[in-house]
Amino acid sequence: MTSRRINVLDVLRGVAIVGTLGTNIWIFTSPGGPADVMSALGRPEALETFLRSLTNGKFLALLTLLFGVGLELQYRSAGRRGAPWPGWYLWRAGLLFVEGLIHYVLIFEFDVLMGYAVTSIVVAYLIGRSDRAVRIWMVTVGSVFAAAIALLTAGMLAGGTGAGGPAEPSTLFSQGSYPEQVAARIQLAGLYRLEAVLIVPLGIVLFLLGSRLMRAGVFEDSGRGAALRRRLMVAGLAVGLPLNLLTSFAGPGWFLVDRYLLPPLVALGLLGLVAAVTQRMTGAPGPLRRGLTNVGRTALSCYVLQNLVASALCYGWGLGLAARLDGLRPWWVLAAWAGICALLMALSTLWLRRFRRGPIEAVWQWAYQAPQRLSEKSDKAVKNYVGS
Repeated sequence: MTSRRINVLDVLRGVAIVGTLGTNIWIFTSPGGPADVMSALGRPEALETFLRSLTNGKFLALLTLLFGVGLELQYRSAGRRGAPWPGWYLWRAGLLFVEGLIHYVLIFEFDVLMGYAVTSIVVAYLIGRSDRAVRIWMVTVGSVFAAAIALLTAGMLAGGTGAGGPAEPSTLFSQGSYPEQVAARIQLAGLYRLEAVLIVPLGIVLFLLGSRLMRAGVFEDSGRGAALRRRLMVAGLAVGLPLNLLTSFAGPGWFLVDRYLLPPLVALGLLGLVAAVTQRMTGAPGPLRRGLTNVGRTALSCYVLQNLVASALCYGWGLGLAARLDGLRPWWVLAAWAGICALLMALSTLWLRRFRRGPIEAVWQWAYQAPQRLSEKSDKAVKNYVGS
């Protein structure tokens, strides 16, 4: 890959990470914590509903597409080296699952890394198949997923699903201790991990789509790449975005459509837009572009850090700002998001001045290579023994 194409991917990853925080920040800043997610959807505040709609599901879908692009790059790398596939990639997926499990238990209820790990194992066996086979998988899984969302949505609408919160709002996150929150994540894993059930089939489609967009030249600085990016922007921003805005104001009964069906279409438009703008930029990057690029280069570290910082700011075991500043919504929520984003950009920039990878990326890379090094040493020892 050329350096320009690599820079485009870094910027896109940075946008996806800060955009994902744009969704999660509403969870952290709610005094009821994750338990208050559904009840918040029915609040009459039009401004907050609009602000939530700007990020809800869209950057999760963008991040999922980019994981598919990353899987494609790993597949190509294995091919160039003549290495078996999926081979050691399955070890990568296992490490990602462990990292997600730790992140879920210790930091955040709605971790996506565990779902991505399971998805990557499935897609690893599909990515090298013919385009026809991949299309069949995408259409089949996508159709079943869409039908399931449609049935669930119909049930929610028929059942008159409301947005009323519980009779006694939870004080676990506004007043509870850190150990109590960890214990709750373990006890309620079945509830909090429900989203992962939806992420896996959606992820299979988006992983494969990201891989095929990469092959189609979406990041190329060429006429073909520019034309593809324009088509993505039209489909995602001119068609998908207005429809997604409608479902955002349609009520909690449309929650699943609003989060899982329409946002992937908008994410394609965002991918085309960010890639097109980045491709046209020349000269030295400014603070915003440099910051997003560095966040993208340290994406895993920033994903974990942003959730840890938001927890410390908002929850009762930290500064407890969610309860203290609830009367200043939505403005203080925007300020919290912007402040954490600025912190991520500053810290990632300072870190990369001295290190090639983010801290979690470095540990993860060491763990990934450790069994390979042991295997190579073992093979070398056997050869030396046989040779002697």
